[in-house]
Amino acid sequence: VQLVESGGGLVQYGGSLRLSCAGSGFTFSSYGMSWYRQAPGKERELVASISSAGGTIDYAGFVKGRFTISRDNAKNTVYLQMNSLKPEDTAVYYCNVPRRNYWGQGIQITVSS
Repeated sequence: VQLVESGGGLVQYGGSLRLSCAGSGFTFSSYGMSWYRQAPGKERELVASISSAGGTIDYAGFVKGRFTISRDNAKNTVYLQMNSLKPEDTAVYYCNVPRRNYWGQGIQITVSS
């Protein structure tokens, strides 16, 4: 099983980034997917979740209206579009399969003020 995140980096306040997470080694389309993040000195927190077919989506309150989770089951990929980024969004972002407790390696997002 592999979950490989990409698309991270450094962005200025108010900018945008799109994260991708490509899954392999399991039946991607059968599982809901989530994005988590962990800032320095803080606990890992849930950012957004999407059901297996994409029909059910949930967001943490701190990203509602700014982030969009989506998936393409034909490409075994889940995305996180992040707009209006703030310095407090700086964290390592992780892709997750909740039912199997699979985790990606994480990718750094840094938002400068």
